[in-house]
Amino acid sequence: MSVSWSAPFRGADISAARPMGWLIALLAGLATVGAFAPFDVWPLALLAPAVLVMLWRHATPGQAFFTGWLFGLGLMGGGVYWLTISVGIYSGGGIPAGVLLNVLLVMIMALYYGAAGWLAVRLALGDMNRLWFIAPAAWVLMEWLRGWLFTGFPWLNLGAAMVDSPLLGWAPVGGVYLLSLLVMVTVLSLLQLRLVPLLLVVLLWALGLLLAEVDFTREDGEPIPVAIAQGNIPQDQKWQADMFLPTLRRYLELTEKVGGARLVIWPETAVPAYAHRVEEQLLQPLDELARSRGQDILLGVPVLEPDGRYFNAMLQLGVGGRDMYAKRHLVPFGEFVPFAELLKPVTDLLAIPLSSFSAGDRARPPVLTLAGREAGIGICYEDAYGREVNLALPQAAFLVNASNDAWFGDSLAPHQHMAMARMRAAETGRYLLRATNTGISAIIGPRGEVVVRSPQFETDLLQGLITPRAGATPYVRLGDWLAAGLALLLLIGGLLLRRD
Repeated sequence: MSVSWSAPFRGADISAARPMGWLIALLAGLATVGAFAPFDVWPLALLAPAVLVMLWRHATPGQAFFTGWLFGLGLMGGGVYWLTISVGIYSGGGIPAGVLLNVLLVMIMALYYGAAGWLAVRLALGDMNRLWFIAPAAWVLMEWLRGWLFTGFPWLNLGAAMVDSPLLGWAPVGGVYLLSLLVMVTVLSLLQLRLVPLLLVVLLWALGLLLAEVDFTREDGEPIPVAIAQGNIPQDQKWQADMFLPTLRRYLELTEKVGGARLVIWPETAVPAYAHRVEEQLLQPLDELARSRGQDILLGVPVLEPDGRYFNAMLQLGVGGRDMYAKRHLVPFGEFVPFAELLKPVTDLLAIPLSSFSAGDRARPPVLTLAGREAGIGICYEDAYGREVNLALPQAAFLVNASNDAWFGDSLAPHQHMAMARMRAAETGRYLLRATNTGISAIIGPRGEVVVRSPQFETDLLQGLITPRAGATPYVRLGDWLAAGLALLLLIGGLLLRRD
């Protein structure tokens, strides 16, 4: 005998067809924000979706779509409100334009949750056993689709909330989407309150703890002393002419304080000028300093090519020679304008100043040789995409991400971004060096643990040791296909299951 999983709603005027149910769906989405950094109450990633699935139990496909969309509005609205800060304040577009773009993004991203609800209810045909298979599959397939369609926006995937949970041990096996799948399987199993699904939950979570102790990669060489310079230049001052010299002076002073580090990293666009304009006054002397000290220096600087194209780049100086990595996965409406001709009337009307960076060469692996070892390089939110990081592996012995989260002020974004960097380290079994302008800079270990981190909004020189690692985790070899394949198998299994 099973316990009705809709029992908590019994006797209440709550359903997907009524305003109270709509409000609950919206609030459940908003509550899910608390599962992510900086709050890190990861059980909310189980409880809040459980409320939504209970609403779906007796809903029509249309009602499931609407309540799923409302859940998405709550989650995305509460979780990515910081886009208003970036566009409305620091990009100079003005608060109305920032709010409008933020609202449009939230409304569009919420559609994926609506689509998950519609698909789950449409295919389950009111059968709880079918829903156990189909709802997790639909949820994860929609997250996966959201992660690449129209360049993708993989923010606030349920799996990303599991960075401090027992499920993190599964990250090197199947990545963040596998964690999302396990979260939703757990949700549906707990709602059923049947012995077999509950035993499955215990097994999955216990295996997560055991997998956390497995070394999928191995140490490969002596520890490397590294340093990360966090300049803490406010975004509203970063590009002002009178801040140019003070900015360079601050980073140079931090670099001069470095002890025996073999690698020094400056954040994304730490140098607020094109590289050729500071070649003689900064880059050449810095290159000579690094060579004299047996160091490599990796710094963020925009690079203008003779053909007029310009890149958001990380430039390498020092004993390893001159090299450059140019960002390849650009930020829509920040670094380039998608469908530029189509959207030009809108951007002109709103008077939004937008950049037109060119994307780096995708034919070249995102790897530079630093401190004598190959390192996987990413800029800004490229580390939000596991598939982008995997392109540097297994050859990369460690990972570097340079960012400027000052764009988002004192919001949730830097903390959420930090958590995603931790997930990339756990997925790949590599140390990850995170260099940011205003924080959070960090050295992250190969299990996603924070070895050392900087305070936010303070000038800081972060120093420590990393150990090069070799080998490939299952996730590096299989990418997101394992999670997507399992989701498809669940979907097919649910369709083949006979109705009660």
